[in-house]
Amino acid sequence: MTQLLEKYPTEIEKILSKYPPDRKQSAVLPLLYIAQQEYGYCTPDAIREVAEIVEVEPTEVDAVVGFYTLFFDHPVGKHVVQVCNDLPCALHGSDQFLDHACQKLGVDKQQVEHGGATTADG
Repeated sequence: MTQLLEKYPTEIEKILSKYPPDRKQSAVLPLLYIAQQEYGYCTPDAIREVAEIVEVEPTEVDAVVGFYTLFFDHPVGKHVVQVCNDLPCALHGSDQFLDHACQKLGVDKQQVEHGGATTADG
């Protein structure tokens, strides 16, 4: 039994009950939210726990973590700030906003653009 199953049995059972037994893998997203809430980010152990619960390979769960920007595979600060950088946002000054935010927060823009940065106070 995993730590998540031991700590959140009711919540996990409620999530799993929303899906047919042969489609347990559909519960990956809500289970990852529980894991991230518990550990602060999706740790390798958390990914294995979720994979065990839904009976898939950990690499499948890891792929979900890597795809969605609101799941983190590394420790992050208490508050997470994300800046949109698609074309419409860029045309409205998102690059300048990011420069300003990095300067104000005292974080390296290069780090932010390549996986994130955390302020000294977390």
